[in-house]
Amino acid sequence: MAKPTHRNEKLVIPGPAGQLEAELSEPETYQDGGPVAVVCHPHSLYGGSLRNKVVHILADTFTDMGLPTVRFNFRGVGKSGGKFDQGQGEQEDLKAVIAWLQARYEGAPLWLAGFSFGAFVAYRAQPTLTVERLLLVAPPVSLFVFGQPEPVTVPWMVIQGSEDEIVPAKEVENWVAAQPNRPEFHLMQDASHFFHGRLNDLRDLLLAGWNS
Repeated sequence: MAKPTHRNEKLVIPGPAGQLEAELSEPETYQDGGPVAVVCHPHSLYGGSLRNKVVHILADTFTDMGLPTVRFNFRGVGKSGGKFDQGQGEQEDLKAVIAWLQARYEGAPLWLAGFSFGAFVAYRAQPTLTVERLLLVAPPVSLFVFGQPEPVTVPWMVIQGSEDEIVPAKEVENWVAAQPNRPEFHLMQDASHFFHGRLNDLRDLLLAGWNS
């Protein structure tokens, strides 16, 4: 099957701490009113950016599923203004990107995704947003305080590698089990934190779970 064609656009989105560097990928098959997606990148101080390969494969998969998708750099990364803010200011960056996207695609349902630190930001911001679906990949539950007063109520998915060298898989399993509204949980056997050699498997898992 031929890969769907995309239109890619480099963006500068106004943010709370300065401009935010972003990229939009829009499938030519997009129909008005369909969902749109935003993907958040891993830790800003350890090389995380919109260029991260896990972020890229998630965004590419969403676009192949027919969703206009934005990847963006948090404050202090790449050409984005400001400086790292421990996930607090980054939530405001995310909200600015979502506001821009929803202004462009008025009324479109939002799918929100994050990898590693980006999963933390997406999870913490989610209760203040109108999100249709939530995807967390390798959420760093042992490194950041994920607790929040409101449980996730929308359909959500968590994907974790069993051999994650940064986020212990058992801690993610325990955290998932403690959720009042449990997500669809996938423990990918023999996968590392960055899913080396397993990106196609990650893509296939997302397609199988959400491509409906």
